[in-house]
Amino acid sequence: MEQEVLIKAEGVSKKFCKDLNLGLFYGLQDLGSSVFGSGKNERELRKKEFWAVDDINFEVRRGECLGLLGHNGAGKSTLLKVITGLIAPDRGKITMKGRVNALIELTAGFNPILTGRENIYNNGAVLGLTDKEIRAKYDDIVAFSELEEFIDTPVQYYSSGMKVRLGFSVAAFTEPDVLILDEVLAVGDVGFRTKSFNKTLEIMQKAAVIFVSHSMTDVARTCNQVMFMRHGRSYYHGTNIHKGIDLYLNEFNNSKLGLIETQDGAALSNFVVNNQNINFEKDAKQVVNIPFGDTIQLKFDVALKKDYSEYFAIIRISDKDMKIVGSVYTNRFNGYFKGADQSTISIDLLNTRLINGEYSITYMLAVNKKDNSFQIEEFLTIYRDYVKFKIEGLEFAEFSPVFYEVNTNQVVND
Repeated sequence: MEQEVLIKAEGVSKKFCKDLNLGLFYGLQDLGSSVFGSGKNERELRKKEFWAVDDINFEVRRGECLGLLGHNGAGKSTLLKVITGLIAPDRGKITMKGRVNALIELTAGFNPILTGRENIYNNGAVLGLTDKEIRAKYDDIVAFSELEEFIDTPVQYYSSGMKVRLGFSVAAFTEPDVLILDEVLAVGDVGFRTKSFNKTLEIMQKAAVIFVSHSMTDVARTCNQVMFMRHGRSYYHGTNIHKGIDLYLNEFNNSKLGLIETQDGAALSNFVVNNQNINFEKDAKQVVNIPFGDTIQLKFDVALKKDYSEYFAIIRISDKDMKIVGSVYTNRFNGYFKGADQSTISIDLLNTRLINGEYSITYMLAVNKKDNSFQIEEFLTIYRDYVKFKIEGLEFAEFSPVFYEVNTNQVVND
């Protein structure tokens, strides 16, 4: 049997004014219009107005979790404030059923001069729990938050992480029908975040959850539908989580892919991956497709800016969440390159075995301290996440424990 809809947004829109004084004047105009019924077109934007949220529609049923994705300023927090009733929409309607608990700020509605114990009882009362119900859940709330030692300390002395612990614990154990989480778990330590996500999955069995996070790993493991927002509008809404994540991550790749963090000691150019020239000017989003288990052949030119007798390369591979999945230090394979004004470096990553997906390559050149062959004295250049490649075909490959092997080569241009 299909679960009931607990959250429904129908054509929700909210506009703001960039100028405070002008915004106050527009507010008086709108108040007069509502009283006297001027019939003004509510879709028209006046001077310095913009749509922070524009025509948003979605449903979240009991047992579902909707992830809201988008860059800062995309309208996610404004939408949550409309959903929770903190601000009224200019158009559209929000319908919610049951008990609602929202964590959209670190303080989570706590009174800073009251103790943790007192805030638990206050929050429970606001959510409609009786004193008897709060007492029955109190021990579980405190135990989950791991704040037994500080429960009678005023909340104003809590760290941001302690406030999140207490806020989430109250939200989780008051058994909400609707739970809204806006990036509040990002400041928690690893152990509490893991415990919180497990608790969120448990809550989802009986509740509808809206989850906002810039951690795509958290979104992928928590949500069963996503909405990708850009400038207040919904550009994708569906159950294909990876499509939503791809749209979000591609927002940051609209221009040149990588970032040159430093090139004080050397400059790199003419990047080639598997015989494919990387031309950023022609295609800033160029991706090289590589079958699972194949060799990744890297080639690039080096122009030294200082006189170095020898140097080595560091190749670092990151996934789409910018997590490092592999690093190669050529000096560990005796891959030292002789100092030269101009040279071409070739590095082959043999039998590379990464799961299907997109990855980026960071190129670094460095020199060692003289008394320690593995301790870096100086980075000559860092081209971070500069080239993208895509691995496909894992499901058709035979298993091998080898992650990669390395070949290095240098051609000096006279």
